[in-house]
Amino acid sequence: MSTPTTTTTDTKFDDVLNFDLQGTLAGYWLVAVRLITGYWFLHAGWNKFAFVSGESFDAAGYLLNGTTASPLHGFFAWAAATPWLMEFTNFMIPTGEFLIGLGLIVGGLVRLASFFGAVLMVFFYLGNADWAHGLVNGDLMGLVLFVTVATFGAGRILGLDAYLEKFDFAKTKAAKFILG
Repeated sequence: MSTPTTTTTDTKFDDVLNFDLQGTLAGYWLVAVRLITGYWFLHAGWNKFAFVSGESFDAAGYLLNGTTASPLHGFFAWAAATPWLMEFTNFMIPTGEFLIGLGLIVGGLVRLASFFGAVLMVFFYLGNADWAHGLVNGDLMGLVLFVTVATFGAGRILGLDAYLEKFDFAKTKAAKFILG
């Protein structure tokens, strides 16, 4: 005896997630939040590149000295003392910030970009753990922005994600070459 399978979902949770903000005031506000957050990170990454700032980005000083109150200070100190990890960090912070910002601005792979943006914001929030003025600060607000943009799939509204979702990669020549 087999159990019947259904391909439709009728749960209330799915109904909450399946809404369309396209063309609404809330949708345009979400685009504004996505663009502002994207510019913030694109600009932060861009200004850390050596050809822009005139000097190579180096996080070692911050990791060793700027995070003494942080619950992650031991990890940060270890990272700063590990040459390959420090080199990776010094490359990935500016590059990652720039690519995250670019993804948000063009609205492409927004959930992926937001995930990595949220990861960075968690590290920044815990790294800047001087909560003398309360637990809510700019790093926490940045985390909230990334989670909001990801949750609502903000790249689907006036962004490339609307087109990427319709694109069937499996039918391309590249997919046939890669997948065999």
